[in-house]
Amino acid sequence: MRGHIMSIILRAHYPGTHTVKDAQLTGKKLWSSEDFSTLNSDTGAGCWGRILNQNYINGYMTSTIAWNLVASYYEQLPYGRCGLMTAQEPWSGHYVVESPVWVSAHTTQFTQPGWYYLKTVGHLEKGGSYVALTDGLGNLTIIIETMSHKHSKCIRPFLPYFNVSQQFATFILKGSFSKIPELQVWYTKLGKSSERFLFKQLDSLWLLDSIGNFTLELQEDELFTLTTLTTGRKGSYPLPPKSQPFPSTYKDDFDVDYPFFSEAPNFADQTGVFEYFTNTEDPGEHRFTLRQVLNQRPITWAADASNTITIIGDYDWTNLTIKCDVYIETPDTGGVFIAGRVNKGGVLIRSARGIFFWIFANGSYRVTGDLAGWIIYALGHVEVTAKKWYTLTLTIRGGFASGMLNDKSLWTDIPVNFPKNGWAAIGTHSFEFAQFDNFYVEATS
Repeated sequence: MRGHIMSIILRAHYPGTHTVKDAQLTGKKLWSSEDFSTLNSDTGAGCWGRILNQNYINGYMTSTIAWNLVASYYEQLPYGRCGLMTAQEPWSGHYVVESPVWVSAHTTQFTQPGWYYLKTVGHLEKGGSYVALTDGLGNLTIIIETMSHKHSKCIRPFLPYFNVSQQFATFILKGSFSKIPELQVWYTKLGKSSERFLFKQLDSLWLLDSIGNFTLELQEDELFTLTTLTTGRKGSYPLPPKSQPFPSTYKDDFDVDYPFFSEAPNFADQTGVFEYFTNTEDPGEHRFTLRQVLNQRPITWAADASNTITIIGDYDWTNLTIKCDVYIETPDTGGVFIAGRVNKGGVLIRSARGIFFWIFANGSYRVTGDLAGWIIYALGHVEVTAKKWYTLTLTIRGGFASGMLNDKSLWTDIPVNFPKNGWAAIGTHSFEFAQFDNFYVEATS
């Protein structure tokens, strides 16, 4: 019988490059297991470059994990574009390889799991930092960053002021490293476009005549990688498709039987889980549907809603018509909605405003100005029950909204002055099973 050795790792989120003394005294591996979540501009790239070095220098953390890898969600949601790269338009295929990707390459292309940091790491005299790693087999990688305070603020925590200025830094390779004949040089300069370089290979440093000594001139907001590895590549990729707004007319009949349990394209679940569903009880038009499948509220760390909701479309939509077939599965207490101009999501979803058109299994309807249902525009009785399909239509034009049930007018010209724009959405009154089919939205402005 083989024994298993469990590796214990102490982890922290957004440590600000520091760890508490008690964690260090355990002798266990220390990780920053969630970090970054900063807009992927050059300032975000500066944040990433600084913490990749200083999480180890200041806090002895040997792993830094970025939240998130690829920003593939609607940009107006909280933490929009807080990924190392951006791919948030599946309808167009447009994507952007942002500068944090190339900052990552300064470390990830020239180290591997199993490499270890040398003890000679630290801060530079006039700001910035350096680390050195080896594979123990003679290879060496040195990473130097001089990110300024202004251009390296992460979203959290607060960053105390520091100064970075032009300087000369001399490095002396000792021991077996003193015999290294050549170091490859990779360079990044963040900031003004006229001075900007991303992961550019420079001429090699030849060290045979200098006995392992070399001096670099360093300006602020720069990254250097000096390495014995010759495998570095920037590579290339084809020009991405042009950015396009979400289609002004969009429909989905959810007629997909595989893969099981998948989300529908372009819908972004904010609470609840909406999945493709094969409705074996209905061999006809509604055999394939989208179903909300969570029937109890999950344990949560954020201010999520007590309703379920998935959003879709263009946040700038103002005038639109949303139409969807809906099916309440829970008798008496069940309810579903369609909505337009939904203005919040993510950790702010509980306070989302918009125009929400609800029907309930108890034979009532409601129109509200918010997801929570506190702002009531209209309510009344209607012939609705569970276990039956209905078609809801919501039309919003300027400052007025109207709704139809099964293509017959139910309420008209309700004044709606806020919000002025937002996503379309569907959802349920509580964490309950419900189905949606033949979703259609048309935006006219």
